[in-house]
Amino acid sequence: MSGKGSKPNESDQPVPFDQNPWPGQPGYQPLRPPRGSRNKPPAIPEPGPPAAEVVVPEASAAAYVGPLQAFAEPGQGIEPELGPVAGALSSEHAAGDLHIPAGYRTIEGLPLGVGRSVGIAVSRFNGQVADGLLSSALAELERLGVRGDSVTIMPVPGAFELPLAAMALSKSRRYSCVIALGCVIRGETPHFEYVAGEAASGILLAGLETGVPVAFGVLTVDTIEQAESRLEKGAEAARSALEMADAFGRLRMSAGG
Repeated sequence: MSGKGSKPNESDQPVPFDQNPWPGQPGYQPLRPPRGSRNKPPAIPEPGPPAAEVVVPEASAAAYVGPLQAFAEPGQGIEPELGPVAGALSSEHAAGDLHIPAGYRTIEGLPLGVGRSVGIAVSRFNGQVADGLLSSALAELERLGVRGDSVTIMPVPGAFELPLAAMALSKSRRYSCVIALGCVIRGETPHFEYVAGEAASGILLAGLETGVPVAFGVLTVDTIEQAESRLEKGAEAARSALEMADAFGRLRMSAGG
């Protein structure tokens, strides 16, 4: 070994990484920083030239985005950090087509109302909006073949009571599906978050516990104007309920066969 102040011999020199044996083999040297580098701050690299803006032509962007191309505005640059798909996903939620590859067994329901009975729980609070949601749902049920005498409507005080009503209708086993309709408008207190959250989770629980499809047709909006422009959600909830009821029926037939 070299004494204090003496020059290092060859054994003190680090072995190049590509020539260093594996740990446990003769001659292995643990990695260590070069002499004189300890306690020195790491070097900060000089900033390079700014990255050039990435602009994707309209045709290329459409080919890359695919079904999401409707969200992109033609001719706009696409951020390198997000990419075209990530940027599109930040847009407002919208329905899209689902393409299932061929060769897979599929169980898919259709919104068919002939021969089905439907239970509807509807909130009286914000009654003007609830009336519109109910009218929208009833018109859609009639259009899809559900007879008027096969529909039972259960009004409740507010959205907070909708889960209990949906659970009661589902547990009666008299209905192919259940629809929950109501409206919660944001106010100046946290009341909105509590009511909207409990209504959503409770309505979901009604379907999970009973196995009867329960459609969520509750609007959670900031203003009455937003609610009045979304009354078609009642019809959407009606279609969703019937589609799930048909899917469950097909699943039972498939399991029985």
